[in-house]
Amino acid sequence: MEILSEEQYGEYEAFVANHPQGGFTQSADWRKVKNNWGWEAVVSRDASGKIVGACGVLVQQIPLIGISFLYAPRGPVCDLHDRAVLADLKAGVDALAKKHRAHTFKMDPDVLMSDSEFISIAKGLGFRQFAGPEGFETIQARFNYRLYLGGRSEEELFANLTQTTRRKVRIAMRNGVEVRPVGQEYLDEFVRIMRVTGERDGFNVRPRSYFVRMLDALGEHVRLYMGFYQGTPVCGAISTNYAGKVCYVYGASDNVHRDVMPNYLMQWEMIRWAVETGCTVYDFQGVSGILEEGHHMYGLYRFKKGFNGQLDELAGEFDYVYRPLACRMTDAAIAAKEKLDAIKRRGKGNR
Repeated sequence: MEILSEEQYGEYEAFVANHPQGGFTQSADWRKVKNNWGWEAVVSRDASGKIVGACGVLVQQIPLIGISFLYAPRGPVCDLHDRAVLADLKAGVDALAKKHRAHTFKMDPDVLMSDSEFISIAKGLGFRQFAGPEGFETIQARFNYRLYLGGRSEEELFANLTQTTRRKVRIAMRNGVEVRPVGQEYLDEFVRIMRVTGERDGFNVRPRSYFVRMLDALGEHVRLYMGFYQGTPVCGAISTNYAGKVCYVYGASDNVHRDVMPNYLMQWEMIRWAVETGCTVYDFQGVSGILEEGHHMYGLYRFKKGFNGQLDELAGEFDYVYRPLACRMTDAAIAAKEKLDAIKRRGKGNR
């Protein structure tokens, strides 16, 4: 086990970017996006000194009380069935917990709920598992809709779309909708459309500065896409291309010109990027785990399902608690803040 210095982050990055378990939130560059957190890199090496496991850990300092919270988003990156490597990485996190006076370490690896072997190893190392029924109770969405590309061509993937989705992509094409990757000169338009989407669908939108950091930090691994109708931006998306996976991270659509189906063409263009770069999967990211037609998020699932992928249920979060009392106090403070924020939002809605 080794906790790396910044001079060694290039070696870490080379491992994570080329590992099947790798993901953009485990990239060393993700620390530049989450610039209000600290960041540490733990690795496990084999007898020859080669990295065989890695874990990027965000460090959130909790003001006034001198403790912290450790989080490995979609980590660790290793063979998740290799108990020795997982134990080695855990030992590194233990050292970080002592250094930063952490009350809890949380990880949420990209592993299926059906993977009983990993779950058993994690629990054997002292982790407790949490998985909510809807899938948005955790920090990362627990139900992801994914299109596994399987080496298929664009033509084969297009033919594989459902008839309705294929028709809607063609409607966008016939109406002259243009979707292309753009530079940050379109970021103001993207943020505007994100706010429209947030108001329509009831979610908070990150500030412009966050998207600037993401585009700057991830460089060639991220794209801002915009969809145009008659020269006017009508939809946008930020997607990442990292470790063989394209992930649709943020998406937005205006309230006008939805009848020309720009969002369908935008998804198709991002799938094409995955094919062009030899990726194995296009990840539409989160949907609800409640698949009833009357559910308020069913429309999102129906939209993504039209691209004929599959729904993956992930195992959720795994917590290792170092300081139980501090953990309970922190959880209570967070719950109280969320309740207060909800009251404030209701109050604004009544004005």
